[in-house]
Amino acid sequence: MRKGLPSESSFSEHRSIHDVLQEIRDVYQRYPQPWVLGYSGGKDSTAVLQLVWRALEVLPEDQRQKPVYVISSDTLVEAPLLVDHIDRNIALIERAARDARMPFVPAKVKPVLNDTFWVNLIGRGYPAPSSKFRWCTERLKINPADRFVEEKVAEHTEVIMILGVRKTESATRMQLLNSYMVNDHVLRRHSSLHGAYLYSPIVDFSTDDVWSYLLQNASPWGADNRQLSAMYRNATSAGECPLVVDDSTPSCGQSRFGCWVCTVVERDRSMDALIENGDGDNDWLQHLADFRTFLRETTDPARKHIYRDFRGRNGRVIYLKDGTLGARTYRLDTSREMLRRLLEIQENIRREGPPEPITLVSDEELHEIRRLWRTERQDWEDSVPTIVRDVTGRDLAWPTNDDGHFDADHRALLESLCDEHGVPFDLMARLLEVERRSSGVTRRAGVVKELGEVLEREWRAEEELLAVSRARAEGALYPVAAAAIEEEAARRDTQKARA
Repeated sequence: MRKGLPSESSFSEHRSIHDVLQEIRDVYQRYPQPWVLGYSGGKDSTAVLQLVWRALEVLPEDQRQKPVYVISSDTLVEAPLLVDHIDRNIALIERAARDARMPFVPAKVKPVLNDTFWVNLIGRGYPAPSSKFRWCTERLKINPADRFVEEKVAEHTEVIMILGVRKTESATRMQLLNSYMVNDHVLRRHSSLHGAYLYSPIVDFSTDDVWSYLLQNASPWGADNRQLSAMYRNATSAGECPLVVDDSTPSCGQSRFGCWVCTVVERDRSMDALIENGDGDNDWLQHLADFRTFLRETTDPARKHIYRDFRGRNGRVIYLKDGTLGARTYRLDTSREMLRRLLEIQENIRREGPPEPITLVSDEELHEIRRLWRTERQDWEDSVPTIVRDVTGRDLAWPTNDDGHFDADHRALLESLCDEHGVPFDLMARLLEVERRSSGVTRRAGVVKELGEVLEREWRAEEELLAVSRARAEGALYPVAAAAIEEEAARRDTQKARA
């Protein structure tokens, strides 16, 4: 038993399945708010959905008109086998609900294009997520679910969210479930979404209770719970990725079904087990495991400088305690390598994997990555179409270069001019990009502000910054550090005058 958690005692010591079903019916009939049920395809959410279905099916049809929205979260980087499992079940749920006139309305929530994993990792150069910088959870999980709930709150004023969370799963969940009580009732207020309440019918279930119920009671929508059990056995997985509704709900931990790109855990034991236990049918998953290993390598403190720039997206640098510079966003060359590798494994999987083609990165994401590289990362060579063509042999409907974008010839010319005058190329390229985007703008106030923000970024070379850092550490403010500071101030004044 993990520290701080209650024992895995069975709920049946105090209640029966009949009691749980009656409680679900009471909550459904007592409160007028529609329900939003989070379905992740794992054992806990499957048990909740099955219990709710069985509880409501005995009600007269005129008493079960309140909708139960069954939402599944697709981060677009979910483990492919889990995506296939969820999609099959959602189709079964939709058909069975329609035939039985049940109030279940399946829906899938996804991140918007600007928030997808590849747009941020490859497009913007965000480093692979770590325990200290887990930028993915909010963008991929919390925001899509919250948008759906907010839409329903706007439509119905309030909603009740039905979740498959249990007190015995983690200390954080136990604390969450003991908070936000509503008059000591089974409902709890959502920690951040106004108008949303939480209800978990299996809050007191143990893991054995969940499996006992699933394996002794047939799925009402026609799924095979034994197949679900086999999937867990093959993955040796202790849990699932729940629907994440706020930052107090833990995301996927070690050995859980979830995103195949997750670098927060040191080793993806579920993926490894699926490969080992698949009798050769899952060998294609090794391509995904190898790519995740590569991403994990870029977070290694001893190696991250190989892949990452010392400047962040905001142009700032971070000095570490030892006087070196912190590794921040990925270099453009690293991003190019990532995109090429990703497309290569996508092609390999389509040749070696399941009959249904698997898409790892969408065409929409490729277009957005291209736009970000060209406008924010000075990719004047326009690398994305070339990489896509080289790896896949196809061309997308790329917009023609009639919008004033710079190209490789412009880059060569600007580089020669910058070398001649001792000006950083990236600085001038960014200034020119601001001017290009503002072409035809009648009011220049915003443009002037953008130009000022560019000039305020750190443009000095890494060697120069390290020299200043060493001088500061040695207490040699004069003449080395002072001279460097004065030289930098003069250089910036010259740049502003030229601009």
